[in-house]
Amino acid sequence: MPAKDTKSFILRIDAETMSAIERWAADEFRSTNGQLQWIISEALRKSGRMKSPRGGRKESEDGEKTMD
Repeated sequence: MPAKDTKSFILRIDAETMSAIERWAADEFRSTNGQLQWIISEALRKSGRMKSPRGGRKESEDGEKTMD
């Protein structure tokens, strides 16, 4: 059952891109949906449109991973 704060929508994506996402998800031991959520969250965080989760990891300006 989806969480209260999730919203479902239909996404049209080309087969090659979907295959790449499915392979990446398998490599990361995530579902395809979980991988898409992670990709979107990372893009939003890196662009400054969404805050990092409290106590999570973030990248410094030189690309090195650090703790919040």
